[in-house]
Amino acid sequence: MKILRIQGKNLASIAGEFDIDFTAAPLRSAGIFAICGPTGAGKSTVAQLFASFGLPVIDADQVWRTLLIPPSDCLSELVRRFGREILAPDGTLDRRALGRTVFSDPAELEALNALSHRYIMTDVGRRLRRLREEGCRAAVFDAPQLFEAGADRICSIIVSVLASPEARLARIMGRDGIGESDARLRMNAQKPDSFFRAHSDYIIENNGGLEGLTGAVRRILFETGVLTV
Repeated sequence: MKILRIQGKNLASIAGEFDIDFTAAPLRSAGIFAICGPTGAGKSTVAQLFASFGLPVIDADQVWRTLLIPPSDCLSELVRRFGREILAPDGTLDRRALGRTVFSDPAELEALNALSHRYIMTDVGRRLRRLREEGCRAAVFDAPQLFEAGADRICSIIVSVLASPEARLARIMGRDGIGESDARLRMNAQKPDSFFRAHSDYIIENNGGLEGLTGAVRRILFETGVLTV
């Protein structure tokens, strides 16, 4: 599903009316670096490196977590769609429970993506517009579901972060506190590396140390004119 425009009124997380057109200026003309790639590849680390060079970063995962803080229209819609089994005893989202439901069923994953993309892109669109109106000429959008949400259309440069399956598996298990079988379910739900190689302006291979990643980010910023010295 490609989200090109969103209109609405009085979401809990967005007061008043809103109309976000991703194909119109200033969003279309903004210098937006998209960071994407499969889970566990190290996108957040690369985003932090872009930030170290002075670029503001919008993290789609952080936006999603914020949108789910109760009381939340987004969380309520998730419960209506997937059942109260996805809630923790304190009323917050049980991410592991939701993951077990969606990562084992492609149809359920598609339903989750459709719902989450709608809320996330509404919020991200408002943030990008605000940055542009404040005079920001370049920003970073850390977006694991960039292509699925159709957000690649609003980005100037697409940077994909890739890593070996072994490295990704270890990172996912350590990051999310899950076992190997659950981690592999998440990996198998991702697009293959070949997709990212075919649809990106730059590829960063994250199988080494921080020094190599820093050099890769610096090179991208020089080649795109963000850094000049």
